[in-house]
Amino acid sequence: MACSRLRMFAALLSAAALLVAAPARAQSADPKAAEQPRQQPGDAAKDGQKQADQLAEAARRIQGPAGNPECVWLGERMVSLLYRDDLDTAFRHLDLYDRFGCPSGHIQVTFRCLVRQNPELKGSETLNARVHACWVDPNLQPSAAAAAPGQPATTNR
Repeated sequence: MACSRLRMFAALLSAAALLVAAPARAQSADPKAAEQPRQQPGDAAKDGQKQADQLAEAARRIQGPAGNPECVWLGERMVSLLYRDDLDTAFRHLDLYDRFGCPSGHIQVTFRCLVRQNPELKGSETLNARVHACWVDPNLQPSAAAAAPGQPATTNR
């Protein structure tokens, strides 16, 4: 009898804590998010064109199913999630990736390429750009990934 009362008290206490904490969390939204300028329609079109160009580049440079747009799109996101230690979401992407018939070996070599690179991003380089570079060329050398996008990489032979 005392045990059931204790459980009931604990349940009520937990419910009360959730009710008190919910409005406080809703009001403590990130103030910097409101200050950031909204994306203009022209910016969205540029981003869409950039993504289309990246998918076309991957299809041109990669032979086989790893160059298919759905494999590139899912694969790059999965490698990025793995790199950021979001394993649960990455494994959900892996299920979709396999369902589309994409080669799982390409995930492995792309992730290996990404891990070999210098972990610090240089200047305007983004993780997505580095993942895309490794996806298109998994044998990319670390010095080549550090080069700014659009500039040819120099390699010593």
